[in-house]
Amino acid sequence: MTRKLLILAFFLINISMKSQVLEWKTNITDAILLSNEIRKPMLILFTAANAPENLQNEVFNTEDFEKWSRKNVILVKLDLSDTEMSTEERDQNIKLKNAFGVANLPEVYLAKAFIRNDERSFSVLGKLPYNFTGVDGWINDSNLILNAQ
Repeated sequence: MTRKLLILAFFLINISMKSQVLEWKTNITDAILLSNEIRKPMLILFTAANAPENLQNEVFNTEDFEKWSRKNVILVKLDLSDTEMSTEERDQNIKLKNAFGVANLPEVYLAKAFIRNDERSFSVLGKLPYNFTGVDGWINDSNLILNAQ
C-alpha cells in the first residue's frame, strides 16, 4: 500500500513539475534575436513582485498554456522590480514599459521586433488583458491576435 502511494505521489509530482517548466527570456535583446531566428512573435509580460498573481496562477502555470506557448511564441518576462538586474537593463525595461504604454501590472503584449544599428523597433500585435475566462479563453484571445496578422 505504501509503495503504491509513493509511486502515485512520484507521478503526480512529475506531472505537476512538467506543467511549470516555461522558458521565460528576461533579456529583450536575446528574445528579439531568438524571435527573428525561429520566426515566432514574442509574448511580453511586464510584471513586478507586488503584481497580482491571478494571471500567473490561472493561465501561465497550466499545462495548456505551456503547450500553446511552445508552439506559438517566445516568452519574455520583464520584471520591473528585479533587484538583481543591472541598472542598464532596468532602464531599458522601464523605457519599454513606457513605450508600450503599460499602466497596470501585470500586462501582456504580443509583439514582433527587429534590431538595426543597435536600435530596436517593435510592432505591437495586440494587448492581452487578464479576464476571468481562464486559460482556454486567454489562449483563444491570443490566437485571435496572432491569426489576425
